[in-house]
Formats: sequence, structure tokens, C-alpha cells
Amino acid sequence: MEAMLYEKLPNLKVKCLVCSHYCILNDRKKGICGVRKNIDGEMHVLNYGKTVASSIDPIEKKPLYHFLKGTNSYSFATAGCNMRCPWCQNYAISQSPKKLTFTKEFEISPKEHVRRALHYQCPSISYTYTEPTIFLEYAYDTMVLAKKEGLKNIWVTNGFMSEETLELILPLLDAANVDYKGKGDVYQKYCSGNAEAILRNMKIMKEAGVHLEVTTLLIPGVNDKLDDIQSLVNDLVTFLGDDTIWHISRFFPAYQMKDLPITPKNTLLKAKEIGHSAGLKRIYLGNI
Repeated sequence: MEAMLYEKLPNLKVKCLVCSHYCILNDRKKGICGVRKNIDGEMHVLNYGKTVASSIDPIEKKPLYHFLKGTNSYSFATAGCNMRCPWCQNYAISQSPKKLTFTKEFEISPKEHVRRALHYQCPSISYTYTEPTIFLEYAYDTMVLAKKEGLKNIWVTNGFMSEETLELILPLLDAANVDYKGKGDVYQKYCSGNAEAILRNMKIMKEAGVHLEVTTLLIPGVNDKLDDIQSLVNDLVTFLGDDTIWHISRFFPAYQMKDLPITPKNTLLKAKEIGHSAGLKRIYLGNI
């Protein structure tokens, strides 16, 4: 199907407006995400309606600790991601479109997702496991139907959506957990992306009244130095305020970083101490 947010350019080129990469694609080329393709000068979505994972999770698993506490959230995803984190826990589905590997997909309509959420008495739907930005059209159609049924919409996201995407979903978005990895060099070296756009998007979400919680995965040798942690905490306090809810998550070897050690528990405790010293009041440790 044709994408929602893009510009047509001369010579059958298109500019994708879905995430902050703003890919410019020649005819027959795909974006960084692997699921948006220029076909004859039109941007097409390759993953609409194609679910690769769906489940009912405790909302605390998102993690959201201060939104609909104690409830379950109906959750689903498509394949693809606009980042390439070498430590990704869900790489088998997030990176599969880029590697041309087979990922089993199930045709499930937005209406069916909403029906399932209601059937299993879940008060919310979470767009998660991969990056919801890259299945924007599928998520958006589901969000519209969910709102009509009184369900809450939750994005678990890397936060690297475009301003155009954020403007589109804000009226339908109730809560988000954003993965903030640290200063810009972490994104540039490992993930593709930039910290400034993510901080901007988180601030916009919060100012719009979206319930926001932030998660940071501390990875040995990547973003676990005390100066890195202090800088990250300063970003959160400066852009989002000292009432920001911060989840510090422990790294376990995965994907292309299986040779790294598990994050020492003491590193997480030190990060928590730095956060408290900066004024953050609600800090939680994960994967311990």
C-alpha cells in the first residue's frame, strides 16, 4: 500500500518523512528500515498488516511503572527497524528485512488487533518489540480504532520518528517508553540516529501530555562510563525535568555483542546514584 508520509521528487525519487533519517530513495530502492520502498515514484509500505509477534504482556514489561499499573497490554509488531543496534534482543525480527532472512508473518487486520485486546480485557494496545515508527500506517489505523473503543495506545520506541509522524500520532498516543541510549556518538557509532532528535521528540511528547517513561540499556564499553552516565542524566533533567521516570536496564550478551560481559550490578547502582544526585526521583533497575 502507499505510504502516508512522503514527498515525490523529480526523476521518480521520493523522500520518506516517517523517521528522522528522511531517506531519499531512487526507484526500486528501500529505506534504511527495509520495509519502505520506492515503486515507480511512489513510496510503498511492505509490512502493512503483517504481524510477526503478538502477545499479552504485563504493562510493567514495556516497561511502564506509572501508567495503568497492574494491567495487561495487548502487544504486537511487524518486522523492521530504522536503527541497527548490534546488541538488539529482538534482532531476528527487527533486522530481518535488511538481511533478506525469512520471518514468519501473520495477516492480522487493525480491527482484529482491537478485537483481541477487548476480548482479553486488555485496557491498552502496545506497539512494541520492533520500532512502531516503521509500521506507522498499520499502527495508526489500529490506534484510531482502539481510541474509539476506549483503549489506550502505547508506543515502545527508539524515539527517532520524524516530527511529521509525531504530529500525526500525538492525538492518539497515551503513553510511551522511549529508549534513550546516551550522547550522539553512541548513536553515530552503533545505531544510526542522533540524540538531539530523540530528546526533541521526548520533550514534545511530554509537553503534549503523553505519559512518558525513559529506558537506558547500560552496555559495557559503550555507554557505561561515569561521564557518559552523568551526561545522559543531565540531558534527561534539562530536556524533560527531574520528574522524569528513568529505567536503567542491565545488558546481557546478544546478537553481534555476544563477547561483551554482563553489565556489573554495581554500574547500575552507580547510575542510580548519579540520577538521584541530579534530582531524578523515580529510578528503576531492570534485568537484575
